Amino acid sequence: MLSEQSAATVRATLPAVGAAIGEITERFYAGLFAAHPELLRDLFNRGNQAAGTQRQALAGSIAAFATRLVEDAPDHPRDDAGSRPQDRPDAMLTRIAHKHASLGIAPEQYEVVHEHLFAAIADVLDEAVTPEVAAAWDEVYWLMANALIAIERRLYEESGGDAWREWEVAERVRETDDVVTFGLRPVDGAPVRDFRAGQYVSVRAQLPDGARQIRQYSLSGAPGADVRRISVKRVSGGATTPEGEVSNHLYARVRAGSVLELSEPYGDLVLDDAAGTPLLLASAGIGVTPIVAMLADLAAHGHDAPVTVVHADRSPADHALRTDHEAYAAKLPDASVHLWYEREAPAHARTGLADLTDVPVAPGTRAYLCGPLPFMRAVRAQLIEKGVAPADVHYEVFGPDLWLART
Repeated sequence: MLSEQSAATVRATLPAVGAAIGEITERFYAGLFAAHPELLRDLFNRGNQAAGTQRQALAGSIAAFATRLVEDAPDHPRDDAGSRPQDRPDAMLTRIAHKHASLGIAPEQYEVVHEHLFAAIADVLDEAVTPEVAAAWDEVYWLMANALIAIERRLYEESGGDAWREWEVAERVRETDDVVTFGLRPVDGAPVRDFRAGQYVSVRAQLPDGARQIRQYSLSGAPGADVRRISVKRVSGGATTPEGEVSNHLYARVRAGSVLELSEPYGDLVLDDAAGTPLLLASAGIGVTPIVAMLADLAAHGHDAPVTVVHADRSPADHALRTDHEAYAAKLPDASVHLWYEREAPAHARTGLADLTDVPVAPGTRAYLCGPLPFMRAVRAQLIEKGVAPADVHYEVFGPDLWLART
């Protein structure tokens, strides 16, 4: 909890910091990479840095965390029921911590971030950063950092450490023109820890320029299988976005017999205590990968409560893992499948974007979403309108989490 004195200072300066947070994060990354170029080469996603999305995600998370802290401060007004307006953003911290753990982030790296972040704050805000202001925002930073360090320490303990492990590609399956699935086995032949449906692994790939870039890919096969599967979609560049250098490298160069470095499984988009609970699993595009793993797990365990499957894609030919997606749903005793395609929709699907207006949603439904941010925001809004509790809507963002970013 933020101290009362710091809470008052942060509350007073939050508008100014919030207005400048984009410039602060831009200068932060510039200073960080000037001092530590190896971090850009071998840790941070160069594509996200070039596009500016990582800066937006960092800015959004800092602003959201600080806002929640001052709302939770002892001097903040409470509502008539005596509760504070917002809880600490534990869900946001957990998502960040899982991503950090998959990258192998260590506690001492938070000191490095602190040094360059506060240098950027002082540079941008200049004389406004009095000793009192600096101390208050320092408290905010370390509350967030120490919370993340604690969660990450627990995740490392549960997974057996942050070591990378070599896995050999046992098979390569072409799913669509842009998506391939790799079946992987550990090179050392030693036992592997199981994972939970919906989790992902980090893949560390050495690129032609010598950089060892890291990306996360959902495990698209069922837990407990001898072969671990990831499905990779090559990302094409656009007017404002660079080509996906790791996804294109894996798509073009990795074949059966290739060796990849993988982290342990991480990710909090998992089916907790789902037995007897109505579920809605919604995906779009390559966001189908964790959903297929969830359906496989539900089918294996004989989930008998209602399951509503929602998917949107450009066309049936672009729908990766489509056969598995529909086959696993068909194995469930009380499942309904709702598909939308922008073109070439077959008779059992609809044309256009996903629209849940006519989709029945059972009372007490718990929803899991994965796909582009506009898709997930639209689905979440429709689910809440249908009576689904906001706390029961869970999501996974591929890439920087821009859910809280200011746009």
